[in-house]
Amino acid sequence: MRRRGSDFRRPGRRRIPNVFWVTLFGLVILLFIVLLGRENHHPTSGSVYDKRAYRQEKIIEGLNITDEMLSPDSVTRQLNDQISLAKSYLVIAKESSNLQFAWELSAQIRNSQILLSNAALRRTPLTTTESETAIRDMALLLFQAQQLHYDSATMIMRLKAKIQGLEEQTSSITEKSSKYGQIAAEEVPKSLYCLGVRLTSEWFKNADLQRKQTSLKLKDNTNYHFCVFSDNILATSVVVNSTSSNSKNPDKVVFHLVTDEVNYAAMRAWFTINSFKGVTVDVQKFEDFSWLNASYVPVLKQLQDSETQNYYFSGNGGDVKTPIKFRNPKYLSMLNHLRFYIPEVFPTLNKVVFLDDDVVVQKDLSGLFSIDLNGNVNGAVETCMETFHRYHKYLNYSHPLIREHFDPDACGWAFGMNVFDLVEWRRRNVTGIYHYWQEKNVDRTLWKLGTLPPGLLTFYGLTEPLDPSWHVLGLGYTNVDPQVIEKGAVLHYNGNSKPWLKIGMEKYKPLWDKYVDYGHPLLQRCNFH
Repeated sequence: MRRRGSDFRRPGRRRIPNVFWVTLFGLVILLFIVLLGRENHHPTSGSVYDKRAYRQEKIIEGLNITDEMLSPDSVTRQLNDQISLAKSYLVIAKESSNLQFAWELSAQIRNSQILLSNAALRRTPLTTTESETAIRDMALLLFQAQQLHYDSATMIMRLKAKIQGLEEQTSSITEKSSKYGQIAAEEVPKSLYCLGVRLTSEWFKNADLQRKQTSLKLKDNTNYHFCVFSDNILATSVVVNSTSSNSKNPDKVVFHLVTDEVNYAAMRAWFTINSFKGVTVDVQKFEDFSWLNASYVPVLKQLQDSETQNYYFSGNGGDVKTPIKFRNPKYLSMLNHLRFYIPEVFPTLNKVVFLDDDVVVQKDLSGLFSIDLNGNVNGAVETCMETFHRYHKYLNYSHPLIREHFDPDACGWAFGMNVFDLVEWRRRNVTGIYHYWQEKNVDRTLWKLGTLPPGLLTFYGLTEPLDPSWHVLGLGYTNVDPQVIEKGAVLHYNGNSKPWLKIGMEKYKPLWDKYVDYGHPLLQRCNFH
């Protein structure tokens, strides 16, 4: 290969010395440091202090603190601190029965408070001269308290003991309150007893009242059929009266009332004497139901058992004392369990609305009969807005039968206003499901209280949720939103504070009273007011 001539050779590249690069890099670092230093000395740091000062001013303003109290030599602050500590020692001294020392502390606290009050009135800070004696005397008492072992550890121990004692006292009072409240809820008011006696007397004196007239409406499924199981004449009357008063077609409303033999004559007399805007009312007594016997109804056999009666009346449930709320004798009443036998009670009906006797109706309920239950048996308002009303609150999930068959977080619902599809009830043999669970609970290990737990088991997977406005609960034990009450179709006084009792909640009584005719001669004779 031929070599190029010297004229055609590429000129050599000039190399830049390393010293130049090092110098350039140093200048860049120096420039960066200068810029960073300027930014650190930017006046924004002043704004941080301004914000902090502003925040402190707001705190001082909110706590009503004066500049004098913030001073490191503040006499006012020293006196206030001494008073706070002295008040703590005063409690301990009284607990220790050291009354003489407690009196000395109280006197010195008053002296210091007078000094502070006078200074506040004249709007000038306390001086060291005028407060020196009070500060010294209080300091001596506080030192004496420390010598008496009124230190923080002793104080904490004593306060803990005091808190524990108060908690035990509160628990005892709560238990007594619950017991007396339960007794008051179970009582029959004299006026209500009087009404029953007078009506029964009227029934046997007046032969016309005893003539039972059978209406074709009782079996006509085009009408609106309601059922109530109760021995409370006045409460049942309010249910019927409020329903008829708010019904758009009262002539299509049929009430099926079931009571016991004791109250049958009085109940029949009341609803024969009084009319309710064309509403049809039929009264029966459950003792006439031939199918209602211990061989068919497990709960009837259990209710007749002496051990069960002892459980409810004396509260001796084995080795553990039964809580008072489980010992309500109403759970022994067959009227309370009859809701599980509605198809047997009304064999010709296809759909009924079940109402408790402690409700007031303030809307037309005909719309309930056109609700599609989507193949379910029970239409009810769910109550699981809070965890309290889920299945695990009512049932014993330590029992394998409950744990295997039911979701603990399933939504609970309420008895008191229920739509029952009796055709579907019979087809699915729902009463048989109820019998199964009642027989499994002979020893009360699945649940203890009332008819709602077996209802939750019986209608599990067979309940259609209804709009909450159909059934408003809580008027017998808690506060309810007035707007919810206004929109509610059925108001339920569930709880101990029933509106016909003296312990009823006063603010909700007018909603019930408006459907009681206190001018009725019988009510006036029995001193209803």
